[in-house]
Amino acid sequence: MNRIQQAIVWLSRINHCRGFGIQSPTDYRFVRSVINEHWPYYQYDELGQDDDWLTQKLGRLYLRLANWRQPATIVSQTAHDYLHAGCRKATITADAVQADLIVAKPEASTEALFGKLNEQSVLVAERIWQHPQWWRQLMERQQSRVTFDLYYCGIILFDSQRAKQHYVINF
Repeated sequence: MNRIQQAIVWLSRINHCRGFGIQSPTDYRFVRSVINEHWPYYQYDELGQDDDWLTQKLGRLYLRLANWRQPATIVSQTAHDYLHAGCRKATITADAVQADLIVAKPEASTEALFGKLNEQSVLVAERIWQHPQWWRQLMERQQSRVTFDLYYCGIILFDSQRAKQHYVINF
């Protein structure tokens, strides 16, 4: 993705900057302190120096997610360094029966993903701008409660006590 495309995406989402319009205090805090956190984290200087801008941007998001959730088990095939930096006690694997944080690619089976999740789990769906049908399937599932569309990826929370809500975020 070139700079012009980045600018177009950013400008098209300008009304969704920094949590504007989010009424839930919990979701607003999540957007401000995890998704759009701009302060440097302790591991930023050591991670991803050779990565392209998108890999580095998503990797830093994964670090903040792992740091926020402190998962016991992470299922991911990418960004292991970032995830491990966010939660050193987590077991990072390509497959598990149960997971607290899953970073899924569009090739992943929706049924298999949802079989590994519980109410405290977080699902990160990569490349949702390239696979809008897959993202829509994930969002429409009964278990999906709060969804965040970041354009480059989507984040789904599964707390059944929450009302179903969808947010578009300028990330």
